[in-house]
Amino acid sequence: MNLKDKNVLVVGLAMTGLAVARFLKDRGAQVTATDLKEKDELGSYAQEALAMGISLKLGAHKIEAFTGSDLIVVSPGVPHTITPLEAARRAGIPVIGEMELASRYIKEPIVAITGTNGKTTTTSLIGEMLKASGCSVFVGGNIGAPLIGYLNSGTRADVIVAEISSFQLDTTESFRPKVGVLLNITEDHLDRYDDFSHYVQSKGRLFQNQDDTDVAVLNMMDPAVCELESGIPGQKLYFNIDSAKTYHFVSETRHGVVIRDKGMICTLPGKPPVILSLAKFRLKGKHNQENAAAASLAALVAEADREGIQMTLDTYEGPRHRLEYVRSVNDIEYYNDSKATNVDAAKRSLESFDSPVILIMGGRDKGGSYTFLKELIKKRVKRLIAIGEAREKILSALGGLTHSEGTRTLGEAVHLAHQAAAPGDVVLLSPGCSSFDMFTDYAERGEAFVRAVEEL
Repeated sequence: MNLKDKNVLVVGLAMTGLAVARFLKDRGAQVTATDLKEKDELGSYAQEALAMGISLKLGAHKIEAFTGSDLIVVSPGVPHTITPLEAARRAGIPVIGEMELASRYIKEPIVAITGTNGKTTTTSLIGEMLKASGCSVFVGGNIGAPLIGYLNSGTRADVIVAEISSFQLDTTESFRPKVGVLLNITEDHLDRYDDFSHYVQSKGRLFQNQDDTDVAVLNMMDPAVCELESGIPGQKLYFNIDSAKTYHFVSETRHGVVIRDKGMICTLPGKPPVILSLAKFRLKGKHNQENAAAASLAALVAEADREGIQMTLDTYEGPRHRLEYVRSVNDIEYYNDSKATNVDAAKRSLESFDSPVILIMGGRDKGGSYTFLKELIKKRVKRLIAIGEAREKILSALGGLTHSEGTRTLGEAVHLAHQAAAPGDVVLLSPGCSSFDMFTDYAERGEAFVRAVEEL
């Protein structure tokens, strides 16, 4: 792909947009960046772009900037259906995403992970399993550094492990992972998609360019994932196989992972079974066992060894802000699950606790239905505290099922929870919403929760 002297427009100037602009500039492109924010709001991103000689068009997306380009690269936070992008497509101008651009230059095998929930945990696990097996690994994408950052770094890895969001998949054309992992598909981002079926189609794009030499790791018990199965051309491996089936039956019909008691049996075509233990696995919940199973399969395909995988399962402590234990106060445990930004993630978190839960949830609504939580709220939630823009919608859907109240700030919610909790209870922040009404991202929200708990 020859970029020299091409007029390239980068849409969205945050961490990813800046990395893309740097990559393009280094390859001789004439780069312009556009963002809805003004220069002062963009802060260091705008300053660094100007220092590199990037032209900035800020405060609005002007259609003429789009239609006057040779190529447009879209950051994942920008909806790919905005009017200026549609005008550019009608004018025949190529529109791709950062991940697509990076993949055209990456020669190393890519292990790509997507799904509504569990992406970060599974991506991190695969990266650690490969590292513990002696591989040089770059872990990035929707977690940490953008994929284009690998190319900017000047270093080379044996394997690329990339967390991929549906927004990134929407702007792919030729992206082809050697191993694609699809964890689950439940309602999310319905504020960005017309309906659930369009969201499912977006996730399915992970496999669109694979052939029979590539591998798809699939959740066998997820109905939406199973709907996509027949259209996936790569070799299929399965996790979340019904553990009631015998090992002999599974080995003859499906290759993949069976979780049984505190262990896993992994079968790959033409290879002896790999037996792994979950006895020391620290992450709570059945969903995290499923993440571990998917990660183990993908890591085995990517040439990790059993010892490296087992070491990771024994020692991995999990990502920040995902069912993260904060501290105990008066025998009350506090957990930060700020990364639970959709209703299904909140459901999985609640399922991880047997103790009475005081649940703090809310933020910016994403279009999903909170009624999905009704049975769990009745069974496990002692008190519900709703915050943020979605608090009235949450209280309307769930408020009659347990003692419930709304409050404006996260700090107030923590104090209310502390006052209501008794020894043996769990106070859980699991918002089921995005953070953008009060915070820049889920990490800032999680840190605010941690600070409030530490101040109790």
